[in-house]
Formats: sequence, structure tokens, C-alpha cells
Amino acid sequence: MQFPQDFPVATRWPPQHPDRLQLYSFPTPNGVKAAIMLEETGLPYEAHKVTLADADVKSPEFLSLNPNNKIPAIIDPNGPDGQPLALFESGAILIYLAEKTGQLLPKAPAARYQAIQWLMFQMGGVGPMFGQLGFFYKFAGSDIKDPRPRDRYIGEARRLLGVVETALDGQDWIAGDYSIADIALAPWLNALDFYGARDVVGWSDHPRTVAYLDRFMERPAVQRGMNIPARD
Repeated sequence: MQFPQDFPVATRWPPQHPDRLQLYSFPTPNGVKAAIMLEETGLPYEAHKVTLADADVKSPEFLSLNPNNKIPAIIDPNGPDGQPLALFESGAILIYLAEKTGQLLPKAPAARYQAIQWLMFQMGGVGPMFGQLGFFYKFAGSDIKDPRPRDRYIGEARRLLGVVETALDGQDWIAGDYSIADIALAPWLNALDFYGARDVVGWSDHPRTVAYLDRFMERPAVQRGMNIPARD
């Protein structure tokens, strides 16, 4: 049987509490999903800061855990059948932690698949599109003179916000009750402020979405998870 300290990643980020779930992450919109979920569920865990620098995410140690060199990733020493489980991809981690704890994913099949549906909406749409918006609006892509890439992602972000706004009509959370779908979606909505892109995508034209993000950010577990692992 492997233990967390036996995985190659432990040579660079050694666990101090190998009996706890090990989180390898950084507080980006994707990274905070796992931290917020762990804070919401109360599972004991140990966080390791893996920065976005190539020296970290492209190191042989981290690649042994996630060959796609993206955070977050986890090692659960108490995985299925009592065996350690290494897992990457934030959506997969959210589903795993929900099933492990019996929290934040409905048990009734119809409601369960509604929550998973909106989780996939974030994974396949909001995350990639908002991420490209950030690149072309705030980061290196902003220097490109051709306006078409930037305009494409601004337009797609506006469209996706419209989908969220419509879905929130008559309910507080994206899939009905608070769930992993919200933990996936809301940090990416929050990223629009970091990108300085709220005005350009018409953030204030989506009052239900604005109130939704405010509700999310007021949760104590969210406030803790948004800075885990701490940037300092």
C-alpha cells in the first residue's frame, strides 16, 4: 500500500500529516474550488502551495501527480476501499469529495444530474472562456492589436453571464440547493473583477448573478478557502 509520503510528489512537498488528505493547489479560480469544498465539508486536509511557475507545475514531482501540469490535485490516503487515491481535475475532485462525504451533491438522481450538468457548464464553458477573456483583456494577449480575439471572448463571456442570469430566476443557487456546481461556478464569476472586465461584459446588467456571487462570497468556508494555500 502506498501512503502520501510514498508518492514522488512528496519529495518536493513533504506531508506533515500524512494521515490527512493532501491538497496541492494555488488560489486561482480552479484552485480554490478544492479548498472551498474541503472547508465546506470539514474533511481534515493539508495544503501545499504549488505556484503556477514552471518550476512547480512542470516539475517532475508534480507531473507525477498530474501529467497535465495544472492545479489542483489531491492525494487521499483514505480513498476507495481504504486505498490511497491520487486525483487531478477540479471537477473530478469536487465530485469525489461530494461522494466521499455525502455532502453538496443531491442523492436523488434527477437533482444529482442537474448539479452535475451545471458543474460541466462551468468546466466546459465558463472556465475556458473566462480564462481566455483574462488572457486577451488583462494579460499578454492584451498587447495584440487585432481586436477579434478579445471581442470574441468578451462576447462569449456576456452570453454565458446571460445563461447564468436566466438560470437564477426564482432560486438562490445555480442548481436549486447549494452544491458543488456553485463551488465550481462562483469563483470564475469572481475572476471577472480580477481581470478588470466587469464593465466590458456588462456585469451590472445581471442583478441576479451579482446577488448570487455576493451570497457565495459571504459563506465563511468560502472566505477561508479563497486564500488556501496562502499566497504569502
